[in-house]
Amino acid sequence: MTIRTRHDAIIRILRRTTVATVDTLAVEVGVSRRTVLRDIGALRDQGFVILSECGPGGGLQLEPRSVQTASQLSVVEVFALLISVATMRDARTFPFSDLADTGLAKIERALPPEKVRDLRALLDCLHVGRLSPLQDISGVGPVDPALLPAFELAFLQRRRLRFDYDDAKGVRTEREVEPQAMLILPPLWYLVAWDPRRTDFRHFRMDRISVPSVVEGSTFRRRRVPFEDDVCPFRDLKG
Repeated sequence: MTIRTRHDAIIRILRRTTVATVDTLAVEVGVSRRTVLRDIGALRDQGFVILSECGPGGGLQLEPRSVQTASQLSVVEVFALLISVATMRDARTFPFSDLADTGLAKIERALPPEKVRDLRALLDCLHVGRLSPLQDISGVGPVDPALLPAFELAFLQRRRLRFDYDDAKGVRTEREVEPQAMLILPPLWYLVAWDPRRTDFRHFRMDRISVPSVVEGSTFRRRRVPFEDDVCPFRDLKG
């Protein structure tokens, strides 16, 4: 039984019983008393409210309304929520942004410390701006769902990203770049990366990226992206 499976089993037992002792839980999940105590601490850290009562008739009790929410979300899931709110707010199409911000703040507070660290590292790579009226937005397509999970590994582990890219003329090439930032200029989304072959920054429209994969064993250094010089890549000249 894995740790996650054991935790799920403990929560199921606590939900179906009024009170359960540590010894009872240990027998039911097949581990030691010490392991159960460690599991209870971990479940509390995840957001479950588990009450304990000493003495005869006492034991562990799960608060009926207790649910695990944010801890079940992955870093990229929370990141996707954050960038969605940020994008709609910037486009002035989201009248409830304050409530969304409050809810997202609660989610972040409930996340384990390591997830918060990764989430903030991803947010540090995110830039949201306004699209210039000179920008061509014709032919905007959907973004490959595999791109965001690939970004998580590439940005957090500083791994190169390899993908196929269709330029503005429809010519497909394979690229291998060092991801530096994500630029959102609704409705266009860009990966801003350092291209080692061209020794310069390049903007890649995300809807033109396909078959993304992280290059194992590769590493690179984080660079300062000069957004103040060129926030909007007009006509995709840098793709």
